[in-house]
Amino acid sequence: MSLQQDIMTALKEAMKAKDQTALTALRAVKSAILLAQTESGAKVELTEDQELKILQKQVKQRKDSAAIYIEQGREDLATPELAEAEVINQFLPEAMSEEAIAQVVVDTIKKLGAEGMKDMGKVMGVVSQELAGKADGKTISNIVKAKLS
Repeated sequence: MSLQQDIMTALKEAMKAKDQTALTALRAVKSAILLAQTESGAKVELTEDQELKILQKQVKQRKDSAAIYIEQGREDLATPELAEAEVINQFLPEAMSEEAIAQVVVDTIKKLGAEGMKDMGKVMGVVSQELAGKADGKTISNIVKAKLS
């Protein structure tokens, strides 16, 4: 079953359970997927990677919003954002640990023979492609910077 079908099933279950938080989050994801499908003009099936990127973007948006709300002292607005992020997170594959990401970064640096920050772009490109859907780009970037400096 595709990710889109899983989301539709969860959406129906949330409607039956009258879970407003899940409904809001899942409707937003469904909307983002439909927008991505119709962007090219014809209704095209998205690949699993594209669907995962959409989900990651939705989670990131909610976490960023929550961070801003918390910074401004608005816990009442941050809580629903974090709850929605958790609902969407359940459709994403298990994230890699920082140690596992660091190991991939170290291996890539050795393989490419990267030396210093001037090679960060090369390393980031290879690692980001290898860990697509498994790790957050910001985490990868921080680890690469630490290892290259």
